[in-house]
Amino acid sequence: MVDLECIKAEIVAYFRALEEGATSRHHFRHADEEGGLWYIEAVPDRSELIVIKQAELTPAGQLHWYSWEHLEDGHGGLTDQAIDPEEDPLEAIVAEEFQRVWTR
Repeated sequence: MVDLECIKAEIVAYFRALEEGATSRHHFRHADEEGGLWYIEAVPDRSELIVIKQAELTPAGQLHWYSWEHLEDGHGGLTDQAIDPEEDPLEAIVAEEFQRVWTR
């Protein structure tokens, strides 16, 4: 039988280690089809960019945020897919813009 708590603990540990050990960070924004804005902080890991923080600002002004401290809720969750800024519809932003949304 699969121990879901053990798997979750490993996932949390992985994302936490990425955040705490990051030597470079990349920040992006993405507008979705419904008018929401997604803000992303990603770090390199094994030749990929891994999302360690993401925040969604809905058209109604609600903010949903995800990181190793809050992986998921009833609205959504931290993506488990690496991102590719050259292929994904992402706009690079400065760290300060990301932080303004993240700390809102």
